[in-house]
Amino acid sequence: MNAKRELKWQGKTLDLSKPVIMGILNFTPDSFYDGGKLPEIRYALDHAMEMVVQGAAIIDIGAVSSKPFASYVSADEEWERLSGVLSGLRSVLPQTILSVDTFRAEIARRAAEAGADMINDISGGQMDADMFPLIARLGIPYIMMHMQGTPQTMQNDPKYKDVVEEVYKFFVHNLDKLKALGSNAPVILDPGFGFGKSVEHNYQLLKSLHRFQSLECPILAGISRKSMINKILGIKPDDALNGTTVLNTLCLLQGADILRVHDVKETRQAILLVDYYRQI
Repeated sequence: MNAKRELKWQGKTLDLSKPVIMGILNFTPDSFYDGGKLPEIRYALDHAMEMVVQGAAIIDIGAVSSKPFASYVSADEEWERLSGVLSGLRSVLPQTILSVDTFRAEIARRAAEAGADMINDISGGQMDADMFPLIARLGIPYIMMHMQGTPQTMQNDPKYKDVVEEVYKFFVHNLDKLKALGSNAPVILDPGFGFGKSVEHNYQLLKSLHRFQSLECPILAGISRKSMINKILGIKPDDALNGTTVLNTLCLLQGADILRVHDVKETRQAILLVDYYRQI
């Protein structure tokens, strides 16, 4: 298999010969869809195990909301929320790949020491200058997401001359920065649907998702229950499962390797149907 189809690091392997599912585990009080639904660690562990049974290959743990205009959370509070969940998951899911959603290098370092397998950085290294040197040292998979601005500012009238080209150049520039640091960490690219993009920008990225395949890194798409669905259909996130499945299917047809989702069972069904469709 080529590098894109099989990620290997530190004795671990992520098989990407077929698309895989990243299940979202938000241990936060204020995430846009599921904030506060997992108030205790035991509920979070049960939910994560359920997602693995349903077909999630990766569990992505977030302790800070990144929704538009989210409140600031200190590093100490982020780690206090995250540490117990991470250690509990590492204990009950020893073979599952655990991702930690953080833009802070110090949290990423602590998470890796506590058993995290990969880092999911919504800022693509732009919010903490120590992130890229850390990833180069750790050598673990790194999800590089594009975001214009910060969660507090990103939806204040985002503008691009060409959103696809600008996101592409962002990836090229930052892949080069990691390479210059001598990094051999596997990199996964996430165009950042909803992060500093209008609805139109999001759909332009979706239609051109295949363009990022030329960078020879796996592509992650995180569309689950987001406003690019809700604003078109005039619904709330609670009613966005069907719309999510439709757009996840389009992501698969456009070359997505990883789908980051709240609803694992339905996503698994979409992957199986698209796989059958492609074999005919």
